[in-house]
Amino acid sequence: LFFLMIRRPPRSTLFPYTTLFRSGAAALVLVVGWQLYNNLTYKPETEKIIPLVRTVTVGETAADGANVYPGQVMGHYESKLAFQVGGKIVNRMVNLGDKVSAGQVLMTLDPKDVNQAVEASNAQLASAIANQKLAADNAYRFNTLYASGAVSAASRGQYNTQLEAANAALRQAQAQANANNNQLEYTMLRSDVDGVVAAVTGEIGMVTAAGTPMVTVVKDGEREVQINVPENALGNLSLGEQAEVSFWALPKLKCSGTIREIAPMADPMTKTYKVCVAIDSMPAEARLGMTAKVSFNKEANDQQFVLPGAAIYQTNDNPSVWVVRNNHAQLVPVEIAGYNDNNVIISSGLAKGDVVITAGIAKLVPDQEVRLAEGGEQ
Repeated sequence: LFFLMIRRPPRSTLFPYTTLFRSGAAALVLVVGWQLYNNLTYKPETEKIIPLVRTVTVGETAADGANVYPGQVMGHYESKLAFQVGGKIVNRMVNLGDKVSAGQVLMTLDPKDVNQAVEASNAQLASAIANQKLAADNAYRFNTLYASGAVSAASRGQYNTQLEAANAALRQAQAQANANNNQLEYTMLRSDVDGVVAAVTGEIGMVTAAGTPMVTVVKDGEREVQINVPENALGNLSLGEQAEVSFWALPKLKCSGTIREIAPMADPMTKTYKVCVAIDSMPAEARLGMTAKVSFNKEANDQQFVLPGAAIYQTNDNPSVWVVRNNHAQLVPVEIAGYNDNNVIISSGLAKGDVVITAGIAKLVPDQEVRLAEGGEQ
């Protein structure tokens, strides 16, 4: 204790250290408090995000003033050939794209069973011929004897009746033989026209039933484009109406055509009507099965415009569209006059030249600034 009392400095000498400690603690509290205040009151500057949208200009799209439908190049006359008897396919003489002529054999069935039926009917025919000859000879003799008074009329009538029965049996046997011979002919599938093979569904070894299409032959000559039209657009089309046809694989080729046929009944599956467009001069490059686009040019209605269905913004029962004005989105109410496939016909609310947003409308709010895709209208 004495030693500590000697070593401990006097209380007066501790005052500067205590003051320094208290000053440092106060400064530390001030710094921490200021930092905490800044953290609580700091508002970070957020980057302004301008949404990107896709637009279309009203009155300048290809859909305005025209009805456009996808189609397929087909032959004017197509024959879906089928066997008239059932059996097992043993030969196939054609492939897709082969040129065929009328009467050419395309496929054959195994004729063994039909050959047996033909032999049986030929044997019945030979028997009927022999019976008829015997009945004819007997009738001749008894007619001669009756003329000389050697036999009665009843005897003569009996043999004449037998002759009539033999004649009927002969005709029956002849008809049966002809039918079986036809069945033998039906084991060979022949083309009924000159043309090209468009489809082959039968293969060697397949057992097919009578009437099942095996080969499709497109007749040489006129080609056409077949399209499917929804019922709400059918009233705008008529026989003989002019159309413009282009091809997906041949973008530089276009040709004109006319409506040749409109189906009177809708397809039970798709509920659309088949329309055949005859082509005035089909390009040689346009092959069967190619995808085509058929447009029917109509006089445009100045008060109606066609927009993609995705452009409609529905609020309860009130349809609207987003229109870009001064790079800001404005919600404009519209009236819908009808629908055409995936497009909507607008009857009022828009003017030609309005820029309508077709994609990116999910999170828009009125007067929000927007950017057009790729720096322009799409």
